[in-house]
Amino acid sequence: MSYKEKIGELLDKAGIQINGTHPWDVQVHNDAFYKRVFSGGSLAVGESYMDGWWDVEDGTEMIARLLRSNVAEHVKSPAALWLLIKARLFNLQSTKRAFQVGEEHYDIGNDLYEKMLDPRMTYTCGYWRHGVKTLAEAQDAKLDLVCKKIGLKKGDRVLDIGGGWGSFAKFAAEKYGAEVVAITISKEQAALGRERTKGLPIEIRVQDYRDVSDGPYDHIVSLGMFEHVGYKNYRVYMEKARELLKPDGLFLLHTIGAARTTYATDPWIDKYIFPNGMLPSVAQIGESIDRLFIMEDWHNFSKDYDTTLMAWRDNFLAAWPELSQKYDERFKRMWLYYLMAAAATFRARQSQLWQIVLSPQGVEDGYESIR
Repeated sequence: MSYKEKIGELLDKAGIQINGTHPWDVQVHNDAFYKRVFSGGSLAVGESYMDGWWDVEDGTEMIARLLRSNVAEHVKSPAALWLLIKARLFNLQSTKRAFQVGEEHYDIGNDLYEKMLDPRMTYTCGYWRHGVKTLAEAQDAKLDLVCKKIGLKKGDRVLDIGGGWGSFAKFAAEKYGAEVVAITISKEQAALGRERTKGLPIEIRVQDYRDVSDGPYDHIVSLGMFEHVGYKNYRVYMEKARELLKPDGLFLLHTIGAARTTYATDPWIDKYIFPNGMLPSVAQIGESIDRLFIMEDWHNFSKDYDTTLMAWRDNFLAAWPELSQKYDERFKRMWLYYLMAAAATFRARQSQLWQIVLSPQGVEDGYESIR
């Protein structure tokens, strides 16, 4: 059986045809694609797309179908095996490696993120509920949801682990009168974040979470940063949060999560988008907070990330004529593949989006969930 026939059989299980007429059907331009993918797994799929070997009208639906049908289990992936071995042997998210993702992902260009994201530059899942129609509305709704869940009030001092470009810090300071310390591992994020929050009671630092020592804080939030912590550091992370939080404070953890426990990320994502990242599972988070925090609330709104990523994709494409003056065609295909593949993991329910509210000693009268 030829490589084309082997790949065709696997795609057929997912309801995908080679050069078919459905939006999710793959259009192959180079016959070397079949052997490359069969031998290289998901890394080869992504790289061959970057090289222009294939196209698809609806890539998110195509990849979601592949994920639902577990096609990857039938394709060799030496890169995935090697990444898993490294993750088990080494601490890929050690203090020395902590700033690598900042340099390789978040520092690639503020112009790209300004064009792709909402006006606040919120690089996490929006909250598409209660009549929300636009990306800007969804991100404001998410930030407001976070503030309400921790019971934020004027004068509260909040630590934002992750920080980004200061979107939460600015929202919390302007809308709720809070004082915020935001930490990030990206120099470019910090520089622009300081400009965008000038005149507000906000401090933005380039700092690893393990080095923060100026607690206690009334509350702690972490929006989309826990994906960079790594399973070997989950307990250390939670111990640091507990150390920095007041006994009656609340810690809100907003993170992408995996449907099952894993110890490494996809090799294409690791190589091109988020080096040394990994998604936590329910079990891993539960073990990390044991005897440190009471879990007050666990909110899953995974579907909203599919919608958010599609909005980012639309913004990216709309801005491409301008962005193309700086970024080349291969970067464009890499970025599009990242956005559609990420959305597909949520559509296939293999990735989750969780907001978890934690308290050091338990809310005395009970915590009331907010949606």
